Amino acid sequence: MTLGSKRKTPPGVQLLRRIRGRNWSPKTFRYVILLITFIAYACYHASRKPSSIVKSVLHPEPSTKPPPQAHIINEHPWPLGNVFVKEEANANNESKGWEPFNGKGGTSRLGEIDVAFLACYSLGMYVAGHLGDTLDLRLFLTWGMIGSGFFVGLFGMGYFWNVHAFWFFLVMQMAAGLFQATGWPSVVAVVGNWFGKRKRGLIMGIWNAHTSVGNICGSLLAAGVLQYGWGWSFIAPGFVMSLGGVLVYLFLAAYPEDVGFPDINSNSGKFIKRNRDIEEEEESVEADVEGEESEGSGFRYENKKSVGLLQACMIPGVIPFALCLFFSKLVAYTFLYWLPFYLSQTTIGGEYMSVKTAGNLSTLFDVGGIVGGILAGYISDKFKARATTAATFMYAAIPAMLVYHSYGGVSQTVNIVLMMVTGLFVNGPYALITTAVSADLGTHKSLQGDSRALATVTAIIDGTGSAGAALGPLLTGFLSTLGWEAVFYMLVVGALCAGLLLTRLVIAEIREKLGYVDEADASEPLLNDRR
Repeated sequence: MTLGSKRKTPPGVQLLRRIRGRNWSPKTFRYVILLITFIAYACYHASRKPSSIVKSVLHPEPSTKPPPQAHIINEHPWPLGNVFVKEEANANNESKGWEPFNGKGGTSRLGEIDVAFLACYSLGMYVAGHLGDTLDLRLFLTWGMIGSGFFVGLFGMGYFWNVHAFWFFLVMQMAAGLFQATGWPSVVAVVGNWFGKRKRGLIMGIWNAHTSVGNICGSLLAAGVLQYGWGWSFIAPGFVMSLGGVLVYLFLAAYPEDVGFPDINSNSGKFIKRNRDIEEEEESVEADVEGEESEGSGFRYENKKSVGLLQACMIPGVIPFALCLFFSKLVAYTFLYWLPFYLSQTTIGGEYMSVKTAGNLSTLFDVGGIVGGILAGYISDKFKARATTAATFMYAAIPAMLVYHSYGGVSQTVNIVLMMVTGLFVNGPYALITTAVSADLGTHKSLQGDSRALATVTAIIDGTGSAGAALGPLLTGFLSTLGWEAVFYMLVVGALCAGLLLTRLVIAEIREKLGYVDEADASEPLLNDRR
């Protein structure tokens, strides 16, 4: 299917159009697009959290903890009840763990499971990005979500089928990783199709909260059903993921042309209406759309083609940001996959926490991440300095992580505050690069309006970042056997490398602000150059 061919209007949109008797305005569609893509990618991240929640169940370390304390009954679960609950005895005797993860080297095997998922996710990203620029994004995203939910659920079925073969869990994670690769290039491309560059950092910073919201919801859901067996911690998020795929199929208009509006990013091609006329002639557009029925939009455009990987890599800024994201995601995903396990294995205020409580507490890291993503987007928009903002946050994450490791066990309150501050600085640049920066580069003016590379550029940047995301949890599985201090030193080195890789772009941005832009700088336009 080529980009110039007609696509069908989403069936849910068709139904609502018939009920209302007219089409939504472009502004309303933008809100709907933000909401649906927000929900969709929150589902993706929610389905990634179960493995981090059940780590302490699959591989408990009773020798490092005191005997289980008497069960403290909470009338209400977190967040309404107490956040900190003492370790409780497991009625199902799951404290013995689950073969093949409960023996010697269990943490290494858990790390291998994580790296299998993330390696396939990273490799699949490059293919998925190119396909996303070629195929119908709505259908591509739909099948990706349903397939991912299916394999996440199958991993959990290993509990009920009493599976203890390591290869089974490895294969399920690899398959889930491949399907998960469809998500990020698709949702960024869809949002980029509907929004211009004005305040893109702030808009996408707010929108990117789906990552942290998904992590929070996934943690709460997985921890909430853990008492019924760890298998449910996978099946429940997998089912929600599949339902999200149905929502996307019914209501996601991936392109403005699908519902009667012209493309906002191209300067070439033939349109029935120009972009500046969208709002003023909204009623006329609505009348045109009503006559199209289910065959799709009457707006067709020419001279649009997908961009190859090599061509996309040559866009100024793609490689530095991709390498920066490698180390940024190494840090972020180590927290994503290992923070609940770390909390359950260390004392906070002189007490150990249950697996469920550790999972609940870890969500506060993502609360800080939401603030960090929005703050980074706002700052980068205000000062028009994407690279400088990202690098500053990465450097600030270094002391934040060291202080959290050193003083996080002092008290419950101190741990919460330091965890949220760490989440703010760690997730801020990660959110900025994977959203606003990717969208900026995907519609870079060096493409001269003849091609679109949103999904491809996003795949290159996030695919490279995902390689780091795979490496971080894998190294953590081995380094944690030496002590958590070694893990935090690894995270510090990763954050430092992420900041240093943006040095050239930071210098260029500073020179531009000071008015020192020579011919060499002009030959590689900065991200903040507005068309």
